[in-house]
Formats: sequence, C-alpha cells, structure tokens
Amino acid sequence: MSQIKIAGVMRAGAYSPNHVGNDAAIFNAAAEQLRKRGYEVNIYSEEQFRSTDISEPVILNMCRERESIAKLQRLETEGRLVVNSGFGIENCTRERMTRILLGHGIPYPESITVNTNENVRDQLEKSGFEGFWIKRGDFHAMHKEDVSYCRHAEEAQEVLQEYFYRGIPRAVINRHLPGDLIKFYGISGQPFFYWFYPFDMGHSKYGHEAVNGHSQGLPFSTETLKSICQKAAEVLDVVVYGGDCIVGADQSIQIIDFNDWPSFAPCRAKAAPFIAKAVTALINKRF
Repeated sequence: MSQIKIAGVMRAGAYSPNHVGNDAAIFNAAAEQLRKRGYEVNIYSEEQFRSTDISEPVILNMCRERESIAKLQRLETEGRLVVNSGFGIENCTRERMTRILLGHGIPYPESITVNTNENVRDQLEKSGFEGFWIKRGDFHAMHKEDVSYCRHAEEAQEVLQEYFYRGIPRAVINRHLPGDLIKFYGISGQPFFYWFYPFDMGHSKYGHEAVNGHSQGLPFSTETLKSICQKAAEVLDVVVYGGDCIVGADQSIQIIDFNDWPSFAPCRAKAAPFIAKAVTALINKRF
C-alpha cells in the first residue's frame, strides 16, 4: 500500500453551472480509482481548502475560485504536486488561453481582445467577421451571459457594455466559425481521448450549441484532432482537460474552448481509471 496521501479538492458549485452532479461524479470516481491503487485520498471542499493548512504532498483538484488558484500556485511553488496545476487552471481563463494558443500556433479562431468600455463598432465592422462570440476575458465562465453570440457589431457593442456594468473589465471577441461543433475530453500522457457531437446528443451547459446546430458529419482526421488537443494541453499546462472545437467544410479543426477538468459526463466510467493512472505516473516521477 502506498504511503502517499492525496488531498482531493472539489469544485465550488458556483463554478459548475448546470453540472454540479456531473463534476462531483467524475471527481469522486477518480478519487476512488486512486484509493484502489493504495492511496489515501482526503476530500475537501474549495472553502475547506482555502481555510485549512493541508499537509498532503499531492493535491488533486477541480478548483476555480481565485483564492483557491492562488493557494494552489503557492503550494506548487513550495514543492507540492498539484493536478491540475494552479498555473494551468489560470491559463484556461479566456484572455490568457487565447494568447497562449495563438502564440504556439494552435488552430484557434481570429480574435480581438478589448476593454469592455471601448467603442469597438468600427473595428468589428472592418474585421470581416460574420458573427461574433464575446467571452469574458478575465476569468472562467460562471453564467450563460459570460459567453454571448452576436450577429452584428451593434449587438456586440451592447454586450460589451453589459459586461462593463457587471464589472468584467476585459473580453475576447472570436470570429464565429461555421461547421460541426465537437466536444472532446482527454488526459495528458494517457491513450484516453473521447469526442462527440454535443448538440446531437442533447449535451449542453448554456444552450450555445444550437448556434452551430446539428452536425453535418463533415469529414476530419481524429488523429489530427487528438494531436491538436494534446498540444494545447501541453502548452496550457493542464493534465485533465476537455473543450470544444469546430470542424470546417475544408476538414480544418480549430479549438474554440479549452477547459481544465470538465465533467466527462458521457464517458465518466472510461475516463476515471486513466485520470488515476496519470496521477500515479506523476507521483512516481516526483517521489
């Protein structure tokens, strides 16, 4: 039996919109797989994690609170093994993610990063974008309105103004990409990878999948999809990941969203053992 103890920190409910049960289920399934491998896993809420001086050398977490992320980064710097890394979680906030993915040549839609109190009508009209996705740039999405589809520049300006009134200082504006919307899940360093058409399966968090609608079954290379997603996970420093991409009529694949530790709802039973294997491999490498 292993003597390594693991602190398991669950995600605060506010950061699991419409997926509280699914997020808890995959986290508990991964923890149970680690227990089967001989590890002692002690479960904490995010609130308990922030207010407790935990002693475990390994921290497995789904954190999203700003204070939690800052604490994870501090503990990681001090030598704890943290999965997902607090730095990786922060990298998945929209503005940082956009900058990192584009900077490393990961296929990603043309984007504009703006202050929400800017007048961007002229800039958007000149961009040539046919439809816009406006996304809060400073943090993870917590509400449906944190990601908004706009048909024209005037509508986009109104959304930005609403973000400003809500205290959101920065936003990323992505070009809308026509094509098939695909959701994916993966685990760095493991063979596990799963993808599906979310709209066709009725899988949704905020209902935005309806913009692209039913899939057309456009052809694409699954190996290319997996390679792009694994490269994104590497540059963002995330082990347990998921997200969304668009497959175009030209078989192109572009990531439009990338998340640290999603719900794995349609493939939870298959994913949990691989999450445990990934954590075990990192523990063996570290200790």
